[in-house]
Amino acid sequence: MKLKIYTGEEVRELRRNLGLNQSEFWTLFQTTQSGGSRYESGREIPDPVQVLLNIAFATETKAAAIFDEFRQFGRPKRKSKVTAGEAK
Repeated sequence: MKLKIYTGEEVRELRRNLGLNQSEFWTLFQTTQSGGSRYESGREIPDPVQVLLNIAFATETKAAAIFDEFRQFGRPKRKSKVTAGEAK
């Protein structure tokens, strides 16, 4: 699944629209205020944080699809058993 790649400027605007300071906002993403400040200033936002941003700010459908993809990853496929009489 293709994720939106958020820029620092976009995230800063989202945060301000929510009326949150950096500490309040970035704590939700398991990121320090200083780390969030660096991201908002243009440093690349790491992939795990990008995933969380997509879950938080994407549509319900996209967020559900992200969760479903992770759930499928966590459920290894079982090897099918070949029964007598089945051709290999």
